Amino acid sequence: MTRVALYARYSDDKQSANSIEDQFRICRMHADKQGWKIVETYSDAAISGSTVIFRPGVQALIRDALAGKFEMVLAEALDRLSRDQEDIAAAFKRLRFAGVPIVTLSEGEITELHVGLKGTMNALFLKDLAAKTHRGIRGRVESGKVGCGNAYGYRVVRTVDAAGRVSTGEREIIPEEAEVIRRIFRDYAAGKSPRRIAIELNEEGVVSPWGGRWSDTSIRGNRALGSGIINNEFYVGEMIWNRRRRLKNPDTGRITLRFNPESEWVHVKAPHLQIVSDELWAAARAKQASLVHVYEENMSKRGKALAAMHRPKTLLSGLIVCGVCGGSVAKRSNNRFGCSNNALGNGCSNGRTIIRDRLEERVLKGLKESLVTGEAIAQAMRSYIEETNRLNHQRRATRGGDVLRLEKAHKAIDGIVSAIEDGGYTRPLMERLKGLETEVEALEAKLAEPTIDMPDLHPNMAELYRRKVQRLSEALSQPEERDEAAQALRALIKEIILTPGPNRGEIFAELRSEFETVLQWSQDEGGQRFSAVGRFLGGPLAVTADSRACVEDPDIVL
Repeated sequence: MTRVALYARYSDDKQSANSIEDQFRICRMHADKQGWKIVETYSDAAISGSTVIFRPGVQALIRDALAGKFEMVLAEALDRLSRDQEDIAAAFKRLRFAGVPIVTLSEGEITELHVGLKGTMNALFLKDLAAKTHRGIRGRVESGKVGCGNAYGYRVVRTVDAAGRVSTGEREIIPEEAEVIRRIFRDYAAGKSPRRIAIELNEEGVVSPWGGRWSDTSIRGNRALGSGIINNEFYVGEMIWNRRRRLKNPDTGRITLRFNPESEWVHVKAPHLQIVSDELWAAARAKQASLVHVYEENMSKRGKALAAMHRPKTLLSGLIVCGVCGGSVAKRSNNRFGCSNNALGNGCSNGRTIIRDRLEERVLKGLKESLVTGEAIAQAMRSYIEETNRLNHQRRATRGGDVLRLEKAHKAIDGIVSAIEDGGYTRPLMERLKGLETEVEALEAKLAEPTIDMPDLHPNMAELYRRKVQRLSEALSQPEERDEAAQALRALIKEIILTPGPNRGEIFAELRSEFETVLQWSQDEGGQRFSAVGRFLGGPLAVTADSRACVEDPDIVL
C-alpha cells in the first residue's frame, strides 16, 4: 500500500483555519478511493504562498521525504505548495531526488511541464493580484478613504455599503486624544524636548498610542519616514499614501520597505480630520528644522573620530546599575550620576543622584581596600573550585554523547556530499551542509577543551593587587597614561549597584568584580604596562566578589 503524506495551506490570516481541514478532507477522500495509506499530514496556516523559506510545514515535509517516511505527496493543487517559480522548482527537485512524486487533485501527477507552466501562471497571478490591490487602495484613498492603519487620535468608523460589504476606510477624531496631540505640538514648538514631554505625560498618567508609557521616540519619530507624533501630516488634514513600497527579500523572505519617488506619492486633503492648526504645525516644523540645523552644525564642528565617539566619557560610564529598577545609571548633569529610567519617567522611584568625583573616589577605595582581602580570596576560591569541579564533571558526563553526535554529523556530511556529486545539488541541501559543518566545528572545539586546573595563588596576592590598583589610580592624573589606566581599572569592575538608603543623603554602593579577572590581573607581572586585564571577563567561570560601602552625600537631589 502506497504511503502518502498530505499537505495543505491557507495564505491569509483573514481566511478560516477550516480551510486546511477542508483541503485534508477532500485529499483523504481521494486517497481512500486510490487505496493509499495516509501516514502523515503537514500544513502551514496564514502564511503566504510566495515563499517557502519561513513555512515550517513544507520544510518538514521535504525533510521527512528525504528521510523516506512516505512515498507520495498529495495536495489540493500545486499552488498550495508554493506560487513562487523558484521555490516550486526547488521543492519539485528535492522531492524527485527523494523519489517522492507530487500528486494534486487539480493537476494529477506533477511533471516538469506543470512546474514550468503552472509556476509562470502563479507568478503572473501574484503580480496581477498585487497590481489590482494597489490600484484598489489608491482609488479608496483618492475618494477620501484611509488606505493605511489607524493613527493615534482617531477611531475606525465601520460602515456598510450598498452591496452589504463592511468598509473600514472612514475615521473620526477622538477628542481626548486630539487634545493630547495639540498639547504635544504646543510644548514642542515652545521648546520642550520630546523626552521632557514624554516624562510629563507619563507623570500625569496619559496612556500612549500603544497602551503603555510614552517615550521620546514616539513623539519625535523619524522625520524622513514621517513617523512620530510631530511628523504625522494626518494631524494637519493631509493624507500621504504610497510613500513607501514593500519588497520581499528572496533569500530571507523578510519584508523590506523602500521609498517611492515623490512623484508617485498620493496627496489627499482631509480637512474634516485635521487636529492641529496650520499655524501650530508650521511652528513645530520650524522648531524641528532649527534643531536639525544646530545638530548638524555641532557635528561638523566636533569632527571626532568614530573611536573617540565610542570611548567611555567617564571612568565608570556604562558600569553603574540602579539598585531599585535594575536600569542603567548615567550622567544627569555635568558632575552627577542618576538613574536613567527615573530621568525618562519610566516608573523608577530612585530620584537620588551622586556626585561623580565622590563615587569614583569611593570605588577606587573599594577596589584597593575592600574587594581583595584574605577572607574574600578564600571565599571566592572555594566557589571557584566548586564551579570548576562542576564544569569538569559536566564535560565528562556529556563527552560520550558529543562523540556520537560528531560521528553522526560526519556521516550526514558524507551523504550530502555524495548526493551533490551525483547531481542532486539544491540550495536547501547546501544550507543543511553548512549547518552540519558548523555543528562539527562546535563539537570538535568542545571535545578539544582541556579540563580546568586550579590556579596557583601568590602568597602575597592581596598586597600585589593593592599596589597595582594604587599605581593605576595615580596614573589617572597623568594625561599620557590616563586612557590606558582607566581601561585597566574598568576591566576589573563587573558592575556598581547604587541603592538609596533610608536616610537623606545616603546611597549604598555595591562593587562587583569577576574573581578570575582579579586573580589573573593580580599575578600577571608581564605584558602591557598595566597588565593584561580582563582576558577572562565574562568567561565560563564567573564567581563574584562583592564590596559594600555607604556613600553619604549631603547634596544628593531627592
